[in-house]
Order: sequence, then structure tokens, then C-alpha cells
Amino acid sequence: MTENKHFSDNQFTLREVMLNLREWLAFFVSKWKVMLLSGVIGMGLGALVSQLKKPVFHAETSFVLEEGDGPGLGQMSGLASLVGVNLGSLGSTSGLFQGDNIMELYRSDRMLGETLLSPFDEQESLIDRFVKFEKLDEKWSSKVDFSRLDFSIPRESFSVTQDSVVKEVAKLIREKQLVVAKPDRKLSIIQVTISSKDEPFAKVFNETLVNKVNTFYFETKTKKTGENLSILQTQADSVRAILDESIGAYASAQDRVPNANPLLTSATVESRKRQIDVQATAAVYQEIVKNLEIAKVNHRNNSPLIQIIDSPRFPLKRSEIRLVKGMVLGAVITGLLVLFFLYFRRLYQKHVQES
Repeated sequence: MTENKHFSDNQFTLREVMLNLREWLAFFVSKWKVMLLSGVIGMGLGALVSQLKKPVFHAETSFVLEEGDGPGLGQMSGLASLVGVNLGSLGSTSGLFQGDNIMELYRSDRMLGETLLSPFDEQESLIDRFVKFEKLDEKWSSKVDFSRLDFSIPRESFSVTQDSVVKEVAKLIREKQLVVAKPDRKLSIIQVTISSKDEPFAKVFNETLVNKVNTFYFETKTKKTGENLSILQTQADSVRAILDESIGAYASAQDRVPNANPLLTSATVESRKRQIDVQATAAVYQEIVKNLEIAKVNHRNNSPLIQIIDSPRFPLKRSEIRLVKGMVLGAVITGLLVLFFLYFRRLYQKHVQES
């Protein structure tokens, strides 16, 4: 009967582990000059990076998104139902840009493109400023000749190259510089952050983007109620003109027969017709005015849509690698790389000796 073995040949004892650790420690101590030199080199590289790397500025705007149609809409719905008007049909779009929808709107090519083509100052646009400080004219010199591109002309007159540049710049900003998020998922507060090496660009771009989205959001959400309001206002003006004309015609008919003979009723037929026209037109005008006032209230309840809480102000928040931090990080990273290099090189040498 063979003897049962509880331990394999590859297992080792605690004493062997301690001896192995002591051996490695002695090896690394013997390389203290290399480690020290690597630390000094790392400190120098870290200091160099901290000086060469430009600080990044962060322009932040936070706002509250109004998701409802405003207070008092239930009361107005009840009032509207009395006159035969359904407020729901007047164009409520409260859920159109709620939550993630409006956050995606900030990332859309349309909003970013319109923002880039907006003026930075009197001399240049935002996209011209971006191309300048990001040095895209040098990086993309083999593909695009920026000296021939004029972004001040209308977008409809853009060439394929101009449209491509706008889309690529918008893509760069969306992927590397733009952050749209909710600090707390339980709240309706949305924060829009633009990070850039150019402080004035970050501030102006952030403000312009928020204003563009705000305007688009307002126009889209109030589009139906605005159209309904415009139609009712046109109808009210038209009916009022007809009513004024009917009143004038009624007065003229009465003037033509000032002292009508009571025995001859045919003489008053014309004036009675005009009187009926005035009464009917007045009733129609009264109903239209009621609906018009309700539509005005409903239109007001759909705005404001975005309430700004904080907007970017100079000086902007900045992130950079400080000199001391860069030296420490450089020394640590370089030291670890040299440590791993020495470790694997010794393992390789031991493996060669054993083989």
C-alpha cells in the first residue's frame, strides 16, 4: 500500500518564504543607487510636466429643469372645460425634454454647431478661437487649409469641408470637454461643464450653449400653445372688425328710416337684420375672447422652462499639476517602473541560471 502524501513537492515552508523575502530585500537595497537615480530623474520629469502642461479651466452652469406645466393648471383646465376648450389639446409638451432628453440635447451636433458658429467677440467666432488655441490648423494641415475657410458666412452656404470641420470640432468638444450630468439623480438640477485650456473660451462657450439650448427648449415646448394663441388672436381681431362693421351698418340702417311708420313694418326689416348680425357677431366675439384669455394663461404656464442657479464667473475653477505634486508623482511612478524592471530582470537571470 502506497503512503498517502499530504503535501506536494512544490509547497514551501514559512522559513523559506522569509529567506526569499530577505534575499529580495537585500537585492533591492544593493540597487539603492539605481533607485535613487530613478527617483531624481522622476522628480525632474514631474517638474517638467507640471511646467509644460497648461492648466485646464472649468466653466460650470447649473439650472433647475421645470418638468410640470406650472401651478394652477388643474383649475384652468376646469375653467376651460366650461367653455368647451381642452387645455391638453393646446400643446402641452412637458415631457419633451425631461431628464436625459435635454441632457442629450446639449450633446447634439445642432446645438454644438450653432454654438461654435456664434461670435466670441467682434473679431472672431468661437470655432475660430478653438482652432487657434488648439492649433488645429497645424494638426490638420495635411487635410484642411483653414486659411481658405470663412465661418462667418451663413451655414447654408458652407462647403462640405466647412461642415466637416464643424462636426469634427463638435465631436472633440462632446467627447473631451463637455460634461452634462445630474449631481443628484433624485433632483431636477442639471449641471453643464465646459473644460478648456482657454479660460475666456470656456466661459463664453458655456454661456452661449446654455442660451442656445434654453431658447430652443422654450420655442419647442411652447410651439403648440403659441400657434394656438396666434390663431385665436387672429380670429379675435377678424371677428372684432366684422363686429365694428356690423355696428356701423346697423346705425346706417336706422338713420335711413329715422321715424318709421309703425303700420309699415317692412321699413324696419333692414335695421332688424343688422341688429341680429351685431348680436350674433358679439356672441361669437365673446366666446373667442374667453378662449383667447385661457390660451394666454396656458402659454404663460409653459414658461419659464429653465431657471439658472449658478453661471460661470471669472476666475474660473482650474485644475493643474502643481510643482510639488508633479515631482512626487514623477518620483513614485519612475521608482515603481524601475522596481518592476529590476524584479523581472532578476527573475529572468535566475531562470537562465537554473536552466
